[in-house]
Amino acid sequence: MSKDKTVNAASVAATPASHSSEAFASTQAAHAAVGFIEIDEVLTLRRMIVRAPAPKGTVLFLHGFPETLTVWNDIATTLALDYDVHAFDWPGYGQSSRPASERFSYAPRAYAQVLKAYIERAGIDRSKLVIYATDIGALPVLLLALDEPTIARQIIVGDFAPFDRPQYMWENLQNLKAEPTASPTRAHMNKTSDEILQNVHRRGLSPAEQFDLPADVQQDMTRSWSLDGMTSADAFAHYYANFTGDQHYLEANLTRLKTPVKVVWGEKDIYITSEMGIEFAGKIDAKVDILSGVGHFPHLQNSKQTVEEIRASFR
Repeated sequence: MSKDKTVNAASVAATPASHSSEAFASTQAAHAAVGFIEIDEVLTLRRMIVRAPAPKGTVLFLHGFPETLTVWNDIATTLALDYDVHAFDWPGYGQSSRPASERFSYAPRAYAQVLKAYIERAGIDRSKLVIYATDIGALPVLLLALDEPTIARQIIVGDFAPFDRPQYMWENLQNLKAEPTASPTRAHMNKTSDEILQNVHRRGLSPAEQFDLPADVQQDMTRSWSLDGMTSADAFAHYYANFTGDQHYLEANLTRLKTPVKVVWGEKDIYITSEMGIEFAGKIDAKVDILSGVGHFPHLQNSKQTVEEIRASFR
């Protein structure tokens, strides 16, 4: 049985140094809980739970690269008026475990099993669950839904690569998929980590559309880039090393996807263009919203829109 290590936000500063989250915890509303939950003997996840006074359901947020669970802070506080809200750091990100790739593959299908274990260990009622997944979080939840169609009442996904369509992807992402370009690209990402963390959310947007990250989010992403001998770019590279096969598996099995899915995409996403989202939505006969003037991080650029997407899923 997993040992639940979730604590209230005020006591997170007492966690071990390798899992320190005191700066993040101090920014949270009084009813937030930030702590750790063991998934298995290899993986422990940092997670956040914000409880509603009388919850109408549960929302689970899945972040992308190079994010941590802190990107959901403001949205979680707003939604917690009506819903319990969960978020966790993927393995390789934030303050979650970063085992060697020999012990955990970081593949989308491996993340899918992490997600399944989290929902089970957290005791979430799937019939009242909406999962919002972006970037690297989206393919795992869809892979899980192929085998577990009742995993949620609805899944919202966006700004990711469900299919092997290099023409819709930023060049560096294409390069991560296979050698001989994967290793140099990984090395370059690690060398330029400061620039990535400062500007990843601004690329593709006009000066008027660009935005700054909240200070606590920027600090947590920066502090969490490297932990236990692995960087977030390393985890990202391991994910991409397995990416193409898992993309092919999803596309070959789309007829098994029975969970209701909605697609949300930033019109100005330069990392994975909206053509990818339009094709995916068409293949599964799902509604797609292309958000005008929005880039790869809709939840950071227009959090009010994200809140409304979630609320609409419960209507």
